[in-house]
Order: sequence, then structure tokens, then C-alpha cells
Amino acid sequence: MRNLSLLTDMYELTMVGGYIVSGKQDQCANFDYFFRKVPDNGSYCITAGLEQLVDYITRIRFSQQDLNYLDGLKIFPEKVFRYLEDFRFTGDLYAIPEGTAVFPGEPIIRVTAPLPEAQFVESALLNIMNFQTLIATKASRVCIAAEGDPVIEFGLRRAHGPDAALWASRAAFIGGAQGTSNVLAGKVFGIPVRGTVAHSWVESFPSELESFRAYCSIYPGGCLLLVDTYDTLKSGVPHAIQVGKELRAEGRGDLTGIRLDSGDLAYLSKEARKLLDREGFEGTKIFASSDLDEWIIESIKNQGGRIDTWGVGTRLVTAFSTPALGGVYKLTGIEENGRMIPKIKKSDNPEKVTNPGKKKVVRFFDPSGMMRGDVMFLEEETLETRPIRGFHPAVPHVSKSYPSNFKRVELLKPVLKSGELVYQKPSLKEIQANTRQNMKELGPEFKRFTNPHIYHVSLSQKLIQTKQRLLKKVHAPEPQAVACRTGEGSPKD
Repeated sequence: MRNLSLLTDMYELTMVGGYIVSGKQDQCANFDYFFRKVPDNGSYCITAGLEQLVDYITRIRFSQQDLNYLDGLKIFPEKVFRYLEDFRFTGDLYAIPEGTAVFPGEPIIRVTAPLPEAQFVESALLNIMNFQTLIATKASRVCIAAEGDPVIEFGLRRAHGPDAALWASRAAFIGGAQGTSNVLAGKVFGIPVRGTVAHSWVESFPSELESFRAYCSIYPGGCLLLVDTYDTLKSGVPHAIQVGKELRAEGRGDLTGIRLDSGDLAYLSKEARKLLDREGFEGTKIFASSDLDEWIIESIKNQGGRIDTWGVGTRLVTAFSTPALGGVYKLTGIEENGRMIPKIKKSDNPEKVTNPGKKKVVRFFDPSGMMRGDVMFLEEETLETRPIRGFHPAVPHVSKSYPSNFKRVELLKPVLKSGELVYQKPSLKEIQANTRQNMKELGPEFKRFTNPHIYHVSLSQKLIQTKQRLLKKVHAPEPQAVACRTGEGSPKD
């Protein structure tokens, strides 16, 4: 893996340098990573990126070339370089496992570490987690629209560079895609790879029929033909059927499938299905690509389209409709005299007021196993068996009660303790299975694309009281200094 230690924003380093010079290098702090708004006006996100993040954090080392570069900037005192020479992450990192449904405002990752260390990892953490969570969420939505049909990630050529293409393949698999066209992703992550031919293959032969015969003679066990180069229904599908009959007559295989890559996919797939079935190719699958996303797939389904497998590229790996997840990383506590003191960020926008303190997240499930809401508690709180009341983070008089018979699961799991890995990394298939299970446990009202139901994320009574106390303290007016001029008397009380 490349040394990505300098993959950071400059202000992280200037703050680290400031902490060192100010003598704060041993002061512990707590930061939360969370997002405020779900992409595409949805209800949930699927978390992804933890594995790469842990690899990054545990490998942070400043090489001599890194230090020489920073020295050349003529910004940092010598004391900062002595600190960076021996930099290692020695803190704790808790995270909600990849493939879990997560919601606005709740910490997905909690970092507790000496202030310079916790601060430094911010930029890379946001870069890794925001992108991969965004793509995993998009893939999940696409898979919901496909209603169980296989989805293949096809986005390599439109991704924002090689790294984005590679990690998008992994995130898409976490979200539910069953394969990828990206061979490197197949090698690195073990994702099944898929692919046949492009229009250039068909055009390189004197005729479409000859191109089909040539391909199927080379790959008789995987004869999936691209049928829209010239005319889908008058040429492509009939020629595919002809080659399929020749394969059967020679005992060399069968027509595995056809691919539609342009035109009215709903209409063409229905007509192609009729042609295939009439000629005895009921088992031949229809594969579709062409700038697909969840809304287009949903529309084709609603029109009775007969597509069996979906190849989704550009609009998946770029999250075309909402190309960024606005995840943030905020300080929520600072150590003073051996105690973690809750901190809060105030804003005129209620959504941007942070939830203070070192927190845990508990998910409540009803007796049928469905998710009913998440509640944030301060870390030191003990969950009792009595009913739990959660309070709206911005509107404290709004609350929701969770009965004592609801199952309770703590979501944040220890990943790094004192800088050491304590987390058993799951396989990619296990992460995808976690996504699948989470989607079963999340009600359909939260998964619709238009006006989804809002999932409740609340604060415990102690946490909402802490938040209100800190806000009241912030709102308290500063004492006004009044100067008295000689002979003018004293100000009135």
C-alpha cells in the first residue's frame, strides 16, 4: 500500500503543530464522524470504507522525504518535526461495522486519542468514509429498484480515476451488487467479474451474424451477445437466436443471454422476450445497461420490462444524482484533569448544533425484528431494562418511547485500542450479507425513493440535558465592562 500519510489538508498539520507548541500533545480528545443529510433525499445510508480507513491509520508514518517536504514549506518549528518523526496513532477507534444502515446525526466512527493524533486523521477519514458510504448507499438503492435481479457494477470507465474505480467496486458490492466489470477489483477484493463484448467487436466483422458466430465459437459456455449495434429487433435478436440454434445443433452450448445497451429498454426487452420465447429460448437471459440508476430501473419495472440482469455504471460509481456525502468530523469532548469534558458547536442552524460528549449508539428492534429507532447515550450511561425515552436532538419536547421488550444492540464496536487492532475484519461477502440483513430489518417505508419515512435518531434524557446545559452556557451574555470617567459617578445597578 502506498504511503498516504500526507493525504491531508494543510490545516490539519498547522493545528497539529499548534497543539505541539502549545503543550497539548498529551491532551485526549473525542471526535465523532457523522453525516447530516442522506443523499437523494433518502432515509438511510450504508456505511462502507472502514477497512481502508484502518489500514491508513495504522500505517501512518512520516518518511524522511515527507519531513523534508514539510521543512521546505518553512512553516513549522523544529519541535513539530521531532514529534512527526515518531508519529503513531495510539488512540481508540470505535466504528459501526460496514454494511450497516446508518442515519443522520449519529456517530458512525468515534475517535478518542491525544489531540494531535485525533485531529490529524480527519481529512483522510472523511475522504475514505464519505466516498465509499455514498457509493454503497447508491448501490443499495439500485438493488432495491432491481427487486432481487442481479446488479453488476459497470463504472470503471466513468469513475473519477483509478482509485475511485477500485474502491467504488468494493463499495458497490457492499451495497448489494453481485459483480463488477473491473478486473483489478476482482483480483484485489475477490468480487466476481463479468463482461463480454462492445459494439466495436460487432463492427470489426463483415456482418453482425459473423461476429456472433465468432464470439460463440470462442466462448460457447458464456454466449451473451450484444444485440443493439444495428437494429435490435430486426437484426440483433434474430441473429442471436440463429447462433443459439446452431450451438444447440452442434451440441456446443446454448445462448446464455443477450444485452441491450440503448433505446427504449422497457419496450425492447418485452419484444425481445417474445422473440426468444417463441423460438424456444425461454431460459436465455436479457441483460441491460445504458446509464441506468434506481429511478430508471424502477420505471422499467413498472412498465413491465423483462430484464433479468442490470449493468449499472456511471450513475452508480459517481453517485451521479448526489455526488458527495456531507459527512463531518467534530470534536465532542476534551480531557481536563483526567475527565472527558463534553464540548458543543453552536450554530444558528439547529441541524448543525453538535451532540456533545463521548457517546454510544443503541438500536432498538421490535419483537418482529424490525428496526424502530436509534438512541445516543453518553458512554458512561448504563442501559436499564425499563422503557427508554429518546428525545429529538433539536426539538427536546418531542420524544419517542421504546418498550422494555424491544431488543437493544450497541452499534459502535471497538476497532483500535491504544492504536492496536482488536477487530476481526469480516470478509467482503460477510459485509454484503450484513447489508442484506439490515435491509430486511429496515421497513419498506424507509426504503421508498419518494418521500421516505424519517427514521428516529434520538438522545437519551441525560444527553439532551447535557446538550441543553451547554447551549444555555453558550447563550449566556458576556459580562459588560463599563468604564467610569472621573466626576461622572458610578453606573446604575
